Amino acid sequence: MEEDPIPDEEAPEQLVTMSASVVLSSLPRDTTEILDRYSHPPADKITVRFKAIGSAPILKQQVYRISSDQKFSVLVKFLRKQLKYRASDSLFCYINSSFSPALDEHIDNLYQTFAIDGQLMVSYCNTVAFG
Repeated sequence: MEEDPIPDEEAPEQLVTMSASVVLSSLPRDTTEILDRYSHPPADKITVRFKAIGSAPILKQQVYRISSDQKFSVLVKFLRKQLKYRASDSLFCYINSSFSPALDEHIDNLYQTFAIDGQLMVSYCNTVAFG
């Protein structure tokens, strides 16, 4: 089964004023470890498998790849485009058929926490199904 990439979207640069920024001479040890872990992203592309629930249309191709630094909203936007849904059509997406993540959640975080067999499982439907 061929895996197509999901197009990337550039995130707007977050600007911080000098008055809002804080200069620290050193970070606590726990913070340094966390920053080290997240400053080195694990994979450039993550495999996503889409699964239809209920009366939602089934995609011809169910496996795609997406950049790990993208947000979940990019994945939902791509899915809407593949399904040819209008803005007024309802679409509910779930990870592992259990919960719906926030649209601003990073794909990498979801993958690190919820991947099964090296894939992020995204179920989708037209009506609320879980939670």
